[in-house]
Amino acid sequence: MPRSIQDILDNADELAKRFEDYEPDEGDERPVHAYFLEHAAVACTRSERQILDAVVAARVVRGGFVVGRRSGRG
Repeated sequence: MPRSIQDILDNADELAKRFEDYEPDEGDERPVHAYFLEHAAVACTRSERQILDAVVAARVVRGGFVVGRRSGRG
């Protein structure tokens, strides 16, 4: 859950203690290849979304389409 800066500052001592006392468990670590695969999948998904957004924007600017259907033609 995202926190506000004020919330973090209000709880700074508690958060610092949690970081300092943290001892990683075996389940906390991931193999490097799994991390890179997840990172690549997220990057791919974001790229696909950017392409979709660009296509929709180009269609709107061109004036020939309104999200998924032609307007004013036929």
